[in-house]
Amino acid sequence: MAKRQALRELQTRLADRLKIAQTQGVAASWLAVEAAGKNYLFPLSQSGEIFPWVSTQPVPYTQAWFVGVANLRGGLFGVVDLASFVSGQAPALKNELVRPDSRLVALNSALEVNCALLIDKLAGLRKQDDFSDFSEKEPDAPEYFGHRFIDRHGSTWQEINLQWLAQQAHFLTIGA
Repeated sequence: MAKRQALRELQTRLADRLKIAQTQGVAASWLAVEAAGKNYLFPLSQSGEIFPWVSTQPVPYTQAWFVGVANLRGGLFGVVDLASFVSGQAPALKNELVRPDSRLVALNSALEVNCALLIDKLAGLRKQDDFSDFSEKEPDAPEYFGHRFIDRHGSTWQEINLQWLAQQAHFLTIGA
């Protein structure tokens, strides 16, 4: 029970910091998330609301990375398993009990795609000062990949441009 309370407090703090960052514009630049053991950065201006994991309704004849649809605050959102989409591998099977840290990160409504990305864990907000080095994306990397950043602990973070992602034909074509 204490773990759930701590998680709720973290979510509240992140939501408050996200609102402040969006109004001030310079406090933070990215929402940091983890999916399948990899670190990703979503630009705050392209990220939407963060939801706790909710059950999804599966949709037949769709890509393996398309988890299904979910009702999020009265809106119907397609849910994409981020790790599976990026890797091109089938998603790891997980039941409801192993998803307590999983979150759904909606794309900003300005991108005009009712989609939420399934991630394993929130890792907070990051700003440029949190990183010691960066590099350009690999030549064979997907178009929606941005810079790769190295934090002070030596961890690598891959920026994902959600606007470019939302415009990719592969991302928009969920049919199998």
